[in-house]
Amino acid sequence: MPPSVIYMGTPDFAVPPLVALHHAGYTVPMVVTQPDRPKGRGRALTPPPVKQAALGFSYPILQPETIRDPAIIEILKSINPDFLVVVAFGQILPVAVLQIPKHGAINVHASLLPRYRGPAPIQWAMIRGEVETGITTILMDNGVDTGDMLLKARTNIGPEETAETLHFRLSQLGAEVLIETLSKLLEGSIFPRAQKHDEATYAPMLKKEDGRINWHQSVLRLDAFVRAMTPWPGAFCFWDGKRLKILKARPIKGPVPLVAPGTLVSRFPDELCVAAEDGLLLIEEIQSQSGRPMASKDFLRGNRLLPGMELT
Repeated sequence: MPPSVIYMGTPDFAVPPLVALHHAGYTVPMVVTQPDRPKGRGRALTPPPVKQAALGFSYPILQPETIRDPAIIEILKSINPDFLVVVAFGQILPVAVLQIPKHGAINVHASLLPRYRGPAPIQWAMIRGEVETGITTILMDNGVDTGDMLLKARTNIGPEETAETLHFRLSQLGAEVLIETLSKLLEGSIFPRAQKHDEATYAPMLKKEDGRINWHQSVLRLDAFVRAMTPWPGAFCFWDGKRLKILKARPIKGPVPLVAPGTLVSRFPDELCVAAEDGLLLIEEIQSQSGRPMASKDFLRGNRLLPGMELT
């Protein structure tokens, strides 16, 4: 009989690993995901992506408000699975749950641990200027992404990559690494390695206000920041008290006029350039707080953003 896996995950990042388990022939006696939540203007209850995928495979589903509920823990114990697989589930698991599977609880994390532990590793790796990231599978313990490492897979962060495109690539890579991890655990050919905890960094949950642009940094870091904030929460600044969302930008290295970072700089009539510490950030797509996304050249036709003005 194929090994059994209780799968725990919630957002779209966690869908490819579940699909991979299905196609690899594992038995999935239960999928645990977050409850349906109100979404959109109508605030209609919407199932999480993992629930939608699980329904497509006719897997049994649990949606507990808290995984610490004793009744939920007893249900999971009664299944007696070989593995527990956790991918962006959204709740911290108690020891009582981690001890349920015969061969361990496996987490798929979107960073090269011990760097970027926490809920937003993709965005923070980009914000901090990393050129490489990846996937790490770990044996879970009672810490946050602190368990012994099993496998790692690396990938470069492209110069035009956004958090959205990197998110998609890492979810696919995570699915591949998960299947390899389970296979090697069953073979006995993989040996957990402790993380170097003194090298750990943390990637906290992003808030809307984290998208506020600080112009006092290098143009490459500004470019990376805009891409890291795409699509959410979005990089933004203010002009004349109005919020502007920067959707797409491009760094221009070279001489910078003697102006403060954040100052609009003249280059070509239809270009919107902002001074950074060591170059210019060419804004290619922008959105006002009450408008639609548009190319900067079109935005400039209806808004008098002039050289010397400052974005804050």
